[in-house]
Amino acid sequence: MGPRVPLPPEIQLAQRLAGNEQVTRDRAVKRLRKYIVARTQRAAGGFTHDELLKVWKGLFYCMWMQDKALLQEELGRTISQLIHAFQTTEAQHLFLQTFWQTMNREWTGIDRLRLDKFYMLMRMVLNESLKALKMQGWEERQAERLLELLTTEILHPDSQAPSGVKSHFLEIFLEELSKVGAAELTADQNLKFIEPFCTIAAQTKDSLVLHNITRGVFETIVEQAPFAIEDLMSELEAPEEEEGTSEDEREEDVPSKEPRRGSLHGAAPDTSEEPAGDGEDSVGPVLQFDYEAVASRLFAAASQQDTPSQNRKRLYKVIRKLQDLAEGLFPEDDVPEKACRNLQEDRRERKTKKRLPKSALQNKGKAARRTRVQT
Repeated sequence: MGPRVPLPPEIQLAQRLAGNEQVTRDRAVKRLRKYIVARTQRAAGGFTHDELLKVWKGLFYCMWMQDKALLQEELGRTISQLIHAFQTTEAQHLFLQTFWQTMNREWTGIDRLRLDKFYMLMRMVLNESLKALKMQGWEERQAERLLELLTTEILHPDSQAPSGVKSHFLEIFLEELSKVGAAELTADQNLKFIEPFCTIAAQTKDSLVLHNITRGVFETIVEQAPFAIEDLMSELEAPEEEEGTSEDEREEDVPSKEPRRGSLHGAAPDTSEEPAGDGEDSVGPVLQFDYEAVASRLFAAASQQDTPSQNRKRLYKVIRKLQDLAEGLFPEDDVPEKACRNLQEDRRERKTKKRLPKSALQNKGKAARRTRVQT
């Protein structure tokens, strides 16, 4: 009988990650991080697709075995932050790809009592993947690659993602992007981040996906518009307020402004979210959008000849809301008066800017454009 061939390191680590003893699993996670750093630092290093699938299977069952909510949260954060141990963007990309493939493969086997911790893990991995993109300066090509990965593995009709994975991803995407990038992403950049959702929403034949994209992305943008406008006006007026304020008074104002804005500059993962508060004012960071640009992009996708009629009908309703926002007409009565007034004044100064043709939004003459009270 010949000598036993040792197992590859990633298989050994995967076995220990899924071990029965927590001490063994904790040590395996630490060893895995060191192994990732050492291997991806070498010029000829890196992992294959199959190797990372084995690693993720071990990590999946490491989370599976973890009891107690606080320990689950700590482990989820440790696992999700492994992305930063990879020394190249290619390796990070493959790590994320194999994570979502693992979730798709294992999802149907997760029992009801374990769902919450895997929902949490998905949220944390998405958050850290956006932070990795932020560390790269939101480089356009890397952002496109991440969006392409997420679309292919989760939203594309040919993906293997179960409905639970798709629904949770669509529920958390805009929220996690806001936490990581609201303080620095521009409206043009944010439009790039939601473009894939425009295409999928227009073409999908899955009514649940259409509903979740419309509700989780586009209607969320509409609902957050008053807060986004209020934040924008506050930022624009900040220099004017500071001119007539003493230095001591400015220092006193800083603590009261930072929590409301939800700035994430240099924030650690466990401090990125604002504490929950009472009432409607406890809103976290929100993204800025050019509502007319969003409406135009969504209209371009929805008006295609091959767009299913039910998709077009649903999306045209959202487009009208976005067009209203572009003209300063908000969906809520309790919009901050100052923000609304400033936006309407700015809109009057740009009267030459064209609006999408209303006629194109009619559905074979069945839906008449609602009348507005001119102010």
